[in-house]
Amino acid sequence: MKKFSTAALVLALASAYGSALAAGEEAMSNPRCAFLPNAPDQHTVVRGDTLWDISGRFLKNAWCWPQVWGMNKEEIRNPHWIYPGQIVYFDRAAGRLRLGKPVGGDGAQDGRASQTVKLTPQLRTEGLGKDAVPAIPSNVIEPFLSQPLIVGEGDLNDAPRIIATQESRVMLGKDDKAYVRGAINSGTSFQVFRPGTPLRDPDTNSVIGYEAAYLGTIKLERPARTPDEAHVFNVVSVKQEMAVGDRLLPVPPTPILNYVPHPPEKDVAARIVSVYGGVTQAGQNQIVAINRGSKDGLNMGTVLELFRYGPIISDRTEKGSMWSIGPWGRPQVKLPDHQYGSLFVFRVFDSIAYGLVMQVTDTVQVGDVAKSPE
Repeated sequence: MKKFSTAALVLALASAYGSALAAGEEAMSNPRCAFLPNAPDQHTVVRGDTLWDISGRFLKNAWCWPQVWGMNKEEIRNPHWIYPGQIVYFDRAAGRLRLGKPVGGDGAQDGRASQTVKLTPQLRTEGLGKDAVPAIPSNVIEPFLSQPLIVGEGDLNDAPRIIATQESRVMLGKDDKAYVRGAINSGTSFQVFRPGTPLRDPDTNSVIGYEAAYLGTIKLERPARTPDEAHVFNVVSVKQEMAVGDRLLPVPPTPILNYVPHPPEKDVAARIVSVYGGVTQAGQNQIVAINRGSKDGLNMGTVLELFRYGPIISDRTEKGSMWSIGPWGRPQVKLPDHQYGSLFVFRVFDSIAYGLVMQVTDTVQVGDVAKSPE
């Protein structure tokens, strides 16, 4: 059995404690990560809470959660789960949030310094499941987590395709039959897509991906018995009507929602490429795509701030200065960019990412800026 030095153990504990205090002091010194003046002493987690909601009870900005929780990069990528019934405490002295529960009594302590409260770790890594508190409302983004959305220019060319419909119908609805050709490779459940329109980078105008339109799901009823026969599928669910020429991709496994709101590791300046659904504006809890992805350092849980470019106006109060001269001889002045909300990135491709619009005071428009919190 190995022998450990008591002195070394003391030094290690002191170092860990010092790191925790330093993290708390750093969070408190950052005005963007300030606690709300009316932040509660504690919050009991209930079913329906999200990590974003809980953060908002204590913090000015939800993306500061890792700083005040003392998380390192690995813990942000693979966080512990928080479950209903656990208690988040505001340790005002250290400027930190802690997770635990009172020991003894009826469990109704409020966490104030005047009471004796022992905090015991209640973070769980085993049994990750449906009862854990999600980062954001999972029902809003769940359909987008299992749909490819972004495909290469020719990615759907060799995919199985619908070649005919039941009774030669123009469009297919729920419970209709679809006749399919192509290699299904023993698959039985498929998602149906229509090759989408190209997404262009607002900065360069170059095509950075193709957004496939998700139409619904179909299930195999009878595979082809000969090479020149079609497979028979039954339409299970429909988001948009299906038609001849639409393509099939296997239904992927549902991913585990396991991420924490956090700022990007390096500065990111992105632009809104599109609003999902083909419209030009978005509001809270709608999905948008940006022209940055994993190659730019984005990952699940990254939080960006939304800005609208400040317009350039003519200064009517001054003439004949050294500034650039605009119409009627008036100097041109750019107004500051306007910060109006946050974007929570939940799905990332190489050059494109999808985010959920959070806490906006204005509508999100194609071309708006999404960048690292300042």
